[in-house]
Formats: sequence, C-alpha cells, structure tokens
Amino acid sequence: MSDSNHRPPLAVFDIDNTLADTDHRQHFLERRPRDWGGFFGAAPADPPLARGVALAVGQAADCEVVYLTGRPERCRADTEEWLDRHGLPEGRVWMRGNQDRRPARTTKLEVLRRIARGREVRMLVDDDELVCQAARAAGFKVVLADWAAKAPELESAQEGEGRT
Repeated sequence: MSDSNHRPPLAVFDIDNTLADTDHRQHFLERRPRDWGGFFGAAPADPPLARGVALAVGQAADCEVVYLTGRPERCRADTEEWLDRHGLPEGRVWMRGNQDRRPARTTKLEVLRRIARGREVRMLVDDDELVCQAARAAGFKVVLADWAAKAPELESAQEGEGRT
C-alpha cells in the first residue's frame, strides 16, 4: 500500500503538432506579417493526432497528465474545450503569458523545472526539437513527437518569435 501523500509521476504533453494537427492553419504563418489571430482562431478545428492522443491516454493509467503549450493564455478556453472534446485526460494546462515572446525552449524548460519540484516527470512529449534538446540536457526524459507533418513556419515562430 502506498503512502497517502504519494503523488503519481507527471507525463507532460505539448499540444500543437503533438496532440493537435495544425497543418490546416499553417497558411496563417506563411504571410508577412504572420496572422497570429487567424492561426490561433483556427485551433478549435485542429484534428487530433492519433499517436499523440493514444500516448497521453495510455500514460494516464499511472501518471498525472499535464499539458505544457506555447499557446498564449488568451487561448485557454478553446484549448481546454479541444482537449475535452477529443477525449484527452483531464490535467492542468500550462500556457504562455499573452505578452511572453521568449523562445519555447526557454519558457517550457522554466515551467518544466517548476512543476518537477518534488515530482517525478516521467516524460516530456513535444514536437519542437530545440525544446526536447533543452529538456534532455536538463535531465528530463523526452519523447520527440515526430508524427505530425513538418511545419517550418511554426518551428521558426516557436523559436524565433516566441509565439507558440
């Protein structure tokens, strides 16, 4: 019998191009200037990525699933509704501040370290190779979500513009 204070390990999942297929809204980022309102406004229509969803559901058997996204806080309602609609496990959603433009590898690692205090992080699942490299270098177990189509505009926005 486990101690009543025992908390399960955390499984931390990114959303865009890990659980949600953003391919249909990439065109908003191909314009100059990028259309961030259109990009995030189209997020509720993202189809789920079956491999990512199955991994999250499977991890929920013995982990607490939480979500660590580069989406801005203003997208919270749409994001939580999307997770629920697609049968993802309930869990806290950590989002970027609306004015935070730091690279994803910086913001996500900062949050990951905070949520790991006193908790085992079983894994971080993310499609951003730079986020994965930073997390791995900090000692976290990482799963690179390589099951979505490559999105070069999104990758440059994540790292160069601190937008997702």
